[in-house]
Amino acid sequence: MKILVVGGAGYIGSHCVRQLQQAGHAPVVLDNLSFGHRKAVAPEVPFYQADLGDQPEVEKILRNEKIEGVMHFAAFAYVGESVTNPLKYYFNNVAATLHLLQAMLNTGVSKFVFSSTCATYGVPAKLPITEDLPQQPINPYGQTKLDVENVLKNLATAHGFSSAAFRYFNASGAAEDGTIGEDHTPETHLIPLVIDAALGKRENIAIFGDDYDTPDGTCLRDYIHVDDLARAHIAVFEKLADPGTTLFYNLGTGTPTSVKEVIQAVEKVSGKKVPTVIKERRAGDPPALYANAEKAQKELSWKIKFPDIHGIIKTAWKWHSNHPEGYQDR
Repeated sequence: MKILVVGGAGYIGSHCVRQLQQAGHAPVVLDNLSFGHRKAVAPEVPFYQADLGDQPEVEKILRNEKIEGVMHFAAFAYVGESVTNPLKYYFNNVAATLHLLQAMLNTGVSKFVFSSTCATYGVPAKLPITEDLPQQPINPYGQTKLDVENVLKNLATAHGFSSAAFRYFNASGAAEDGTIGEDHTPETHLIPLVIDAALGKRENIAIFGDDYDTPDGTCLRDYIHVDDLARAHIAVFEKLADPGTTLFYNLGTGTPTSVKEVIQAVEKVSGKKVPTVIKERRAGDPPALYANAEKAQKELSWKIKFPDIHGIIKTAWKWHSNHPEGYQDR
């Protein structure tokens, strides 16, 4: 299939483009490069530097490239910033996405795969998190993702639009060959921050709270390899053949890993000591968040290649140690 990957130069999007190529599909990338990296996309992949909210330009791309389906990764995703600047998130994550969806309707493209988030659940009533739990976001970022999920349900009823929304847990790791990986400014994800400390780029790693009701006192999270995420996105397309299909899946390993365990794994993989400092808990950090992803595994025949945190970190270490300054295209 010919797939338009919106946000295809970003972290998850670029890995999905690579996986699409390996699976025999023909990706086309649209990215405004506000956070993405042109170097993350292979030269042979058609690339359009444009904004997803530019509806006339998106319609032109959809028609000229004869696009059959769209994957959407282009969202702002800093939870703290969404609290202090909510309109920025509503304009990009919701309003611009509505223009993208209208462009698809106008051009007859009716298959859509959406990058959602476990943040739509807020503080879950139970663990592991299943898709049928109430969705009660506690920040604007999570709310914007839930808003789009609700729009997709409406489009299925009104227009026979088919979509799948994946609720990610903690996307992690890098391509196995070490050629593309994670490069955010600012970086907020734990694994690259710990690796930076191992490389001497950071003085230490702050552990925000070591007195949680968890086995070692630190927060538990579900780390899922970025290529495992990508493979699920590709597997779902055959499920979207019937008009009006609307699917929702959690994507995680189901295995919780603590902050201290991440640090220990980086030390083991790198052979370097990571200096740490204990700080106060951060407001809004739940003690544990991890997925039940059995629905995706069963319905999509999706298999997790990297179930263990050490395997994930080995790929991340390969990328960061060989590219300590990232893509160097800023």
